[in-house]
Amino acid sequence: MTKLYTKDEIVEAAQKLAQMIASTEQVEFFKNAEAKINENQKVRESIASLKVLNQQAVNYQQYDKKRAYELTQAKIEKIEEELDAIPVVTEFKQAQIEVNDLLQIVTSAIANTVTTEIIEATGGDVLRGETGSYIQNAGPRTCS
Repeated sequence: MTKLYTKDEIVEAAQKLAQMIASTEQVEFFKNAEAKINENQKVRESIASLKVLNQQAVNYQQYDKKRAYELTQAKIEKIEEELDAIPVVTEFKQAQIEVNDLLQIVTSAIANTVTTEIIEATGGDVLRGETGSYIQNAGPRTCS
């Protein structure tokens, strides 16, 4: 018989998995890239300007000030282009992508494994993604 786990045991295992993920090359690369971002005065100033401009853009949009909104958006795009030209920013964005990809892989692996376990435990068809109870209650299959 399969061992049944408690919610607390699953949370504990998830915390261990999170610690493992936090100790990967991808996360180390991210932490180093973030530190470089925070050390760079020009990047910090540009990010601060972006925050202010984004807030202004939201306000202009709310009050239907189209011209002011468009001018602010142009300033935002210019600053973003300047930031994207800085190697440390590119490195940071790549690090974010790699960490997000790792998290997506883990999430998908968990979801797929749980689904497969449920299907197999109910005598279902993994290829069709159908549980055993669905197959039993769906009746005979006919080809059209």
